Amino acid sequence: EVQLVESGGGLVQAGGSLRLSCAASGFTFDDCAIGWFRQAPGKEREGVSFITTKDSRTYYADSVMGRFTISSDNAKNTVYLQMNSLKPEDTAVYYCSLDNRLYGLVSGTPDYWGQGTQVTVSS
Repeated sequence: EVQLVESGGGLVQAGGSLRLSCAASGFTFDDCAIGWFRQAPGKEREGVSFITTKDSRTYYADSVMGRFTISSDNAKNTVYLQMNSLKPEDTAVYYCSLDNRLYGLVSGTPDYWGQGTQVTVSS
């Protein structure tokens, strides 16, 4: 059974930083695509950042480019999202997601989802 367990969300002031973690199990972590989506109240879910664990190809949404950094630790089966210079518009539930191909994430239809972690950025 595939499990994705997110942690690291919370409340932070604008301009601050948070690091999200997602620990994966039940999947071949060193050859997959994993990353983050987010959904704010009243808005559609959007892809934030993805990474392929075999060759570290990355994807970032334009809205977070230059502020967020995704990385993976294959020894720990964990992906991280370092979020800097946070803005109130980054407030959302952040979901970890996983697929055996990057296309699954880019298309918005990954095979597996975590439960989500709330990120709130106050102005």
